[in-house]
Amino acid sequence: MMAGNGNMTVVDMVSPDMLHMVHPHWNQFPPMNPLWHSILGFAIFCLGMVSMIGNGCVISIFTSTKSLKTPSNLLVVNLAFSDFLMMFTMGPPMVINCWHQTWSFGPFACELYACLGSLFGCASIWTMTLIAFDRYNVIVKGLAAKPMTNSGAMVKILLVWAFALFWTLAPFFGWNRYVPEGNMTACGTDYLTQTWLSRSYIIVYAVFVYWLPLLTIIYSYTFILKAVSAHEEQMREQAKKMNVASLRSSEAQQTSAEIKLAKVALVTISLWFMAWTPYLVINFTGIFKAAPISPLATIWGSLFAKANAVYNPIVYGISHPKYRAALYQRYPGLSCQSDNSSNDTQSVASGATTASDEKA
Repeated sequence: MMAGNGNMTVVDMVSPDMLHMVHPHWNQFPPMNPLWHSILGFAIFCLGMVSMIGNGCVISIFTSTKSLKTPSNLLVVNLAFSDFLMMFTMGPPMVINCWHQTWSFGPFACELYACLGSLFGCASIWTMTLIAFDRYNVIVKGLAAKPMTNSGAMVKILLVWAFALFWTLAPFFGWNRYVPEGNMTACGTDYLTQTWLSRSYIIVYAVFVYWLPLLTIIYSYTFILKAVSAHEEQMREQAKKMNVASLRSSEAQQTSAEIKLAKVALVTISLWFMAWTPYLVINFTGIFKAAPISPLATIWGSLFAKANAVYNPIVYGISHPKYRAALYQRYPGLSCQSDNSSNDTQSVASGATTASDEKA
C-alpha cells in the first residue's frame, strides 16, 4: 500500500547522507511500529550476550585444555571465533539502531556492517562445511583417510577466510552494493536493483555460499549415516552368530562416539540451514520480484541469521563430553549432573579423529 497524502514513510527517518543508498522500493511503506523495533532490539541484545559468552567459553576452553587441542578442533575454534565476531560487531550497532528506529551511523558504517556480516557468515558456513567433510573422511573412509594435521587445518582455515573475504569485498568494487535493509536498522546486499550485474552477484554468491556448502554437507552426512548404519547392522549380525547380546567392546564404544558425533553435527547443520534460508528467500524474492517485500519481512532475515551464532556453543555445551567436563571443572557451579557423564572418552568434535588415529 502506498504511503501517500503526506504520510511518513520508513525512509523519512534516514539521515540525508544515506538517502542515495536507499532503494525507491521502500518509499511506499509507512514507518514500522516501534514495538517491532523494541522486540528486535531486545532479541538481538539477548542473542548477542548468549553468543559472546557461549562462543567465548568455547574458544577459551578449547585453546587451554590439552585433550581438546586436536587438528579437528581447530575448525571448531574457528567456528566459535567467527560466530563471536559476528555478534560482537553486529549486535551493539543493531541494538542502538533499533533504539533510534533507523540507521544512525552513516553510509560507510552501513557498508562496513553489511560487509562484516557477510564475511563472518560466509566463514561460519564454510567452516561448518569443512567440519562435516572432515567427519566424512574419518567415519566413511576410515583407515584410508589421510589424518588432518595442525598445519593442514590452519591452511584450510586461511583458505576459508580468503574465500569469504573475496565475496564480501566484491560489492565495494561495483559487483552489487551494500545498502540499508527495509527495516532501516541493518544493512545488507542490494537485492532490489534489477540490473544483471547486481542480480548476478546474488545468484553466484548463493551458489558458492549457500547451495554448494549445503550439498556438500548433505553428501557428507548421507554417507556418514550409511556407514554408521552398515556398521551397526554388522555388529548385530556378528552378535547373533556369537550368541551374545552385544559386542560393545572398546572398539564399539569408539564407534558409538562416532554415532553421537554424526547426530550432533547433523543437528548443528540443520540449525544453520534454518538460520540462513530466510536470507536466501528474501534475496531471491527481491531479484526475481516473486512477491512484495515489506520492511517487517526483512527483520526475520537479520534475526534468524544472527541466531546462528548462538546455536553452536549451546549444541557443543550439551553434547561435547570433553568440552562439558572442562567447562564444569572451570566453572563447577554450572554442573547439574553426576561426574560420570564426563567420563566419555570421545569428544563429539574430535572423537572420531582420535578413534581413527588409534586404529591407525
